Amino acid sequence: MGRKAGIDIETIVETAARIADRDGFDSLTLSGVATELGIKTPSLYNHVDGLSGLRRLLAFHAASTFGELATKELDGLEGADALRAVAHVDRKFAREHPGLYDSFLPAPRPGEDDELYQALAAPVYTIAHVMLDMGIAETEAVHLIRGFRALLHGFLDLEGRNGFGLPVDLDTSYNLSVEIFIAGILAGGTSK
Repeated sequence: MGRKAGIDIETIVETAARIADRDGFDSLTLSGVATELGIKTPSLYNHVDGLSGLRRLLAFHAASTFGELATKELDGLEGADALRAVAHVDRKFAREHPGLYDSFLPAPRPGEDDELYQALAAPVYTIAHVMLDMGIAETEAVHLIRGFRALLHGFLDLEGRNGFGLPVDLDTSYNLSVEIFIAGILAGGTSK
């Protein structure tokens, strides 16, 4: 049996992304992708190296999609405005692509899969460039990047899992959290 017309790696990854966003990253299976594509599961092995290979390709796709969104949203911004935009992009991406967002973690460590490590580090580098442009010393920036990512990811993870039970506006909570973090950076005397 030959390959079904129109089935290529891009189609497979886009289908996997759609499933992951709809059903959750952990729900992604080869049989689910094959069913959506109208093919038999073994046919996927002509294109991907099992589920782990598909998830790896999905993480590349997620990094690329996030990068395109960030480039567009951060164009012309700098300083605190750029940091606010990073927070906005992160939340927009997590809401629109929850499965892709979950594909970012766990990220490989340096030396495990250098190509994927570099792709998944791109969003972190975006934050780093913004902070360095704000005049934050490189040695201090690492700590602030970790704190900022933890703030964003923690909030978005709780939001995505319906972890906030009170009927209080989540947009206000998110924006306030980001503003408090930025105010702390600016009050620390590290910005230009």
